[in-house]
Amino acid sequence: MTSSGSTPANLAGRPRRADARRNRQALVSAAQEVFAEHGAAGSLEEVARRAGVGIGTLYRHFPTRRDLFESLYLDEVEALARTATELADQPPWEALAGWLRRFVGYTVTKRALAEELSHDSEFFQSCRIEIYAAGEPLLARAQAAGVVRADVSFDDTVRLLSGITKVQYTDPGQLERVLGVALDGLHAPGSDQPGR
Repeated sequence: MTSSGSTPANLAGRPRRADARRNRQALVSAAQEVFAEHGAAGSLEEVARRAGVGIGTLYRHFPTRRDLFESLYLDEVEALARTATELADQPPWEALAGWLRRFVGYTVTKRALAEELSHDSEFFQSCRIEIYAAGEPLLARAQAAGVVRADVSFDDTVRLLSGITKVQYTDPGQLERVLGVALDGLHAPGSDQPGR
């Protein structure tokens, strides 16, 4: 995470040897599965088992449960930031809408992790800065192109979408429909509304 100017400790401590990197990635992938299935209370022993390593290896990489949560959360934030870069060459509305859809997916799947992290911590604040640094330019570009309302801030947009993800939906397609309504609301009045 370079845009915030500070690097969380667990990023600096990532392994350099190939086997250690493989073990770490296996642990991260397994943890994503376990926490997606069981929430933040998922078993660390189950994480190690699914990763094909011993519990000692897990603790060498992630001495505490919080270290593992922070690493998973950081990986997701970095992926979200990369998505903004990958979408930057698309037309303004398509780039913004694509990133916001990815943001919603990130928010839905990472809620349990976020609830375990202190929102006042330096780590959480640096991740928030990284998310804003990725998304704000996409919004500004869409506003400059006249396809997004000029009176909407990025913070407004994040709060709108975060609220949408806190609701339980009755069927798998409902979240997508509600998100579509929210995205329609971001369009500038009378704009072409490309990408619908």
